[in-house]
Amino acid sequence: MATRVTTSLVDIPDQLLDPFIKKIQHSAVIPQLSAAEPMKFGKGVFSSFDTDEAEFVGEGGEKGPSDVTKSGGTILPFKFQKTVRFTNEVDWADEDHRLQVISTILAQIPRPLARALDIGLIHAVNPKTGVPVTAMQSHGYLAQASATRAATSDIIADLDWAYAKVLTNGYVPNGVALAPSLAVKAVVARNANKEKLFPEFRPTTEASTLDAFRASTSDTVSKVGNIVAIAGDFDAVRWGVQRQMGIERIEFGDPDGLGDLKRRNEIAFRAEVVYGWGIADLAAFALLTDDSSSSAAASSSAAASSSSAASSSAA
Repeated sequence: MATRVTTSLVDIPDQLLDPFIKKIQHSAVIPQLSAAEPMKFGKGVFSSFDTDEAEFVGEGGEKGPSDVTKSGGTILPFKFQKTVRFTNEVDWADEDHRLQVISTILAQIPRPLARALDIGLIHAVNPKTGVPVTAMQSHGYLAQASATRAATSDIIADLDWAYAKVLTNGYVPNGVALAPSLAVKAVVARNANKEKLFPEFRPTTEASTLDAFRASTSDTVSKVGNIVAIAGDFDAVRWGVQRQMGIERIEFGDPDGLGDLKRRNEIAFRAEVVYGWGIADLAAFALLTDDSSSSAAASSSAAASSSSAASSSAA
C-alpha cells in the first residue's frame, strides 16, 4: 500500500537536528560491470562484425573471397518512476524547522531507480511488485541464460566452471555479479594458514577483484528466483540512459491515483528514468543458483507424503 508522509511520521523539534539516517542498501551491479552508452530515445539496434582468418597466397596463386559475419541485437526503452507524497504540514514544518525531511527522503530516490536497471535486465520483472513484464521477458534477460549450475561449498570450483562455460561458448569472461549470500563465501574463504583467499574482494556494489575478475555484489542478483551469481562477458550487455527526468515538484492533479493533491492538502515529488538495454547473446553468461531452498521444500513435501501414507496404512 502506498504511503503518504504525514507529520505523524516526523518528530518536529525545537531546534535543528541531524538528518534522518537511512540504512545503506545494495545498489546496482550492471553499471559496475558494463559501461553505459550514449543513447537517443526509442528502439535501436546494435551490430558487430567479424571476419574469417587471413588467406595465404602462394607465388602466382589466386586470391579468394573473405567472409564477413554480422551479429547484434535490439535496444528497447523501459521507463521507471518514483512518486512520493507529503502533506502540506510536512512541507511547512520542513521549511520552518529545517528538518531536511523532504530533502533526505528525496535523496533516496535515485537508488531504487538505479536498482531498477538490475532488476529489469536480470529478472524482467516490475521492481516494485515483482510481477513479470511481458515486454522485458520477450526482449531477453540474463536469468534466461541456459548455462546453469547449482552452487556448492567450493566457490572457486563454481566460478571456474562458470568462466569455463563462457569461454567454451566463444566469449571471454570479464566479471561476475554476486548475491550477498555467495559473496559471504568469498569473504570468509581462507587457506590452511588462515589467510584470506581473496584479500582484494569487497562485498560491495562498487566493483572489486575476486580471483582476478571484476566482481560486484547486490541483492538485486537474487531479487527473484534462486540466482546467486552471474558470470560472463558483460560487454554483451548494451545499455544506456535514454531520458532522465530530475525530481519534479507536483502541486496539482492526481499524479499517482491516490486522489487530488489540492483536495487532500498534499504535494508530490516525482523522478523518472528511461533505460534502453539489450543483450547480444545469452551464451556469454553462466549462472550459479542456490537450490537449497527448493531441495528443502522437496524434502519437506516428501516427508509429509510419507507421513500421510503411513497414517493411511495404520488406519
